[in-house]
Amino acid sequence: MRIKAQVAMVMNLDKCIGCHTCSVTCKNTWTNRPGTEYMWYNNVETRPGPGYPREWEDLRKFKGGWVLRNGKLALRAGGPITKLANIFYNPNMASLDSFYEPWTYDYDSLIHSPKRKHLPVGRPVSLITGEYMDKPEWGPNWDDDLAGGSEIVPLDPNVKKLQEHIAMEYEKTFMMYLPRICEHCLNPSCVASCPSGALYKREEDGIVLVDQDACRGWRFCTNGCPYHKVYYNWNTHKAEKCNFCYPRTEAGLATICSETCVGRIRYIGVVFYDADRVKAAASVENPQDLYESQLSVFLDPFEPEVIKEARRNGINDSWIDAAQRSPIYKLAMKWKVALPLHPEYRTLPMVWYVPPLSPIMNHIEEDELQTDHYIPAVDQMRIPMEYLASLLTAGDISVIRRVLLKMTVMRVHMRERAVGDMDDLRHSQLLEEAGITVEEIEEMTRLFAVAKYNERFVIPTARREMDGEQELHYKQGACSIESITPSSAVMSHLFAREDHG
Repeated sequence: MRIKAQVAMVMNLDKCIGCHTCSVTCKNTWTNRPGTEYMWYNNVETRPGPGYPREWEDLRKFKGGWVLRNGKLALRAGGPITKLANIFYNPNMASLDSFYEPWTYDYDSLIHSPKRKHLPVGRPVSLITGEYMDKPEWGPNWDDDLAGGSEIVPLDPNVKKLQEHIAMEYEKTFMMYLPRICEHCLNPSCVASCPSGALYKREEDGIVLVDQDACRGWRFCTNGCPYHKVYYNWNTHKAEKCNFCYPRTEAGLATICSETCVGRIRYIGVVFYDADRVKAAASVENPQDLYESQLSVFLDPFEPEVIKEARRNGINDSWIDAAQRSPIYKLAMKWKVALPLHPEYRTLPMVWYVPPLSPIMNHIEEDELQTDHYIPAVDQMRIPMEYLASLLTAGDISVIRRVLLKMTVMRVHMRERAVGDMDDLRHSQLLEEAGITVEEIEEMTRLFAVAKYNERFVIPTARREMDGEQELHYKQGACSIESITPSSAVMSHLFAREDHG
């Protein structure tokens, strides 16, 4: 057992209002420089729809993530020989047209326009070429709130997997939002795709970063990531990506997207996992088994053996305490109401989602169903469970049904507490069917509805390993030239004399 800590996130899609506050604040913080105009570390997509970049889930086009070849994990885009053959040309990389050509407007012509008969016009100007554009044709939220359009729905790879009659019914009745950031996977394919070894996963918290000094701009990481959250800076010729706001998380603060989220849909916490199990978990043959196999990687932070082994692996008590209070552990591992995005990519993502429940409850209220019909109503929801399963469970409908049933029972239980219109027998039957207790329901309700800041974000400060506090204190004011700095033996002798003096 080799225990590591991972900072992870859960988003409750039932509460996302699609306001894009998270996207704008992230943009203003991290990607407001030349070369990053088209980058959105955080973006919110309207579903069904093509997403950003367009049709990023189409693996036949972009070839991201992992596949099993002869029972072994291999990059979908090919191994070292394939990459060497295409080292100067990556045929699977998303072009700028798949993202969008960023633009601004000629505000100078508006501000300094002389008095004239007709109003002046600020023409769009490309931020890439600096030339005038005839008209912008695409953007990161170009299809915002257009999920029902006949031109938009066919571009969603998940809808293509549904039957035609389901898709037609779906596009008339439902729309949902899907916020996305880098998944900071346990088995990141972007790291394995880089010929220069510039991408790495931090040992202390699992955040995936890019070493700008090592990056040579080969761009295999951009399509190696199946979620398309690694970008190429055309100005610096380096790769860039979401860094989980590590300067903030190291200080115990939430990421900027979580801090500014209007709907309070985001939860951040620490989970422990066994690094020795990661490869086996990502190598299961059936894609629908990947969700359960990833769950088997996570460890119970309350088990004495896990605590003992965590300390042996250098994890201090503050991180162990944070893992025990982690909302991620409760939502994803204990209650199992959060699910990974596209587990079939075999990257073992660590940003999970609680599927939306609103369409079910609206259907129930409209038809005035009785309490004993709540369970069958889960199977008659307006949003096809096949679509959610395509997003979150590699097509396993039973897992989606179990999660939605728990969410439904949670609302029924809280209604019964307020109204009291259900007898004890029906109430107990619902709890038994959902596989959840009253205590868990009420704790889950608090976390979803009224949890305070320190309950939604349980982030320990960074662990700073130091090679001797006294020596570090001296070097803080010492000369940086190594030949002048006294050796460790001399320093130990000096401090020993002070202690005895």
